Amino acid sequence: MSEPTFTKMTDLAAERLGGKALSCSDDFFAEKENLLKPGRGVFIVDKYTDRGKWMDGWESRRKRTPGHDWCIIQLATSGKIHGVDIDTNHFLGNHPPYASLEACNTTGDIDKAEWVEILPKSPLQPGSQNLYEITDRNIYTHLRLNIYPDGGVARLKVYGEVFKDWSTVTADETINLAAATNGAKSILCNDMFFSHMDNLLMPGRGINMGDGWETKRNRTPNNKDWVIVRLAHEGFVDKILIDTAHFKGNYPDSCLLEGTNISLADESKINDASIQWTTILPQTKLQADHEHFFEKEIASKEPFTHVRLYIFPDGGISRMRLFGKIKK
Repeated sequence: MSEPTFTKMTDLAAERLGGKALSCSDDFFAEKENLLKPGRGVFIVDKYTDRGKWMDGWESRRKRTPGHDWCIIQLATSGKIHGVDIDTNHFLGNHPPYASLEACNTTGDIDKAEWVEILPKSPLQPGSQNLYEITDRNIYTHLRLNIYPDGGVARLKVYGEVFKDWSTVTADETINLAAATNGAKSILCNDMFFSHMDNLLMPGRGINMGDGWETKRNRTPNNKDWVIVRLAHEGFVDKILIDTAHFKGNYPDSCLLEGTNISLADESKINDASIQWTTILPQTKLQADHEHFFEKEIASKEPFTHVRLYIFPDGGISRMRLFGKIKK
């Protein structure tokens, strides 16, 4: 059974994007911060703490009073939520039977926020990804995960669209057009065997070799791997950063960057031969574990909506930044 299409969207609650677990009713057995970590959580058979079994998730103690447990999450960016994954991986005899979600949009005191239910009380299966579509398309900044009555959840993933108020960005302001926090998204690549293409657009420098986009070794003569990124906004690229942090024996020999300008309606055919691509950065040598900045090498000052990064012949790139100005 294939996963819902919303799971291809940005996880607005991800810790690595900037999501935060602000508060909870109880996290006696396992800390609330685990909810927003990457992956599905791990299980270590003989690992215990002075409070009991170590668990990779958020777990409250057994409730002996009326009510239910809850955790408040600040999303990395404001956004429209399309679906959620309330993952109970490894929580078998201790998962909550039910959960619900509330949301609010606030920049002020969270205690005075008006909460709206976006997922009614719904059943959770143990040790499972519990995937629910969200139909409310309002813009939200925070979520409250309610579990009934108590128990453990490994991960909470909140899939949706980043919302950025572009009316507040001036035509002469420089921004990172390839930042996930601004709404950029990796949409297609030919290979991501070792690590995911979404990592290219994450904040900060990569923390290790797994925190980047890495393809498998390719022995085909003249091979080139590629990834296509939808920019956060149509814009002009003035400065490029290609970072090979942590990639030492497996960095690409060189890279090339192209751009195109198409509508979202045409995005489904972006890899067709009919799409016209313009060279932004000609094929250029790369170094191991290094931040490469390019300005004078940029060959086109046209506005673009999408870019395609080629690497020759294969390997890993940690981050790509495309600094420029939006087209008003």
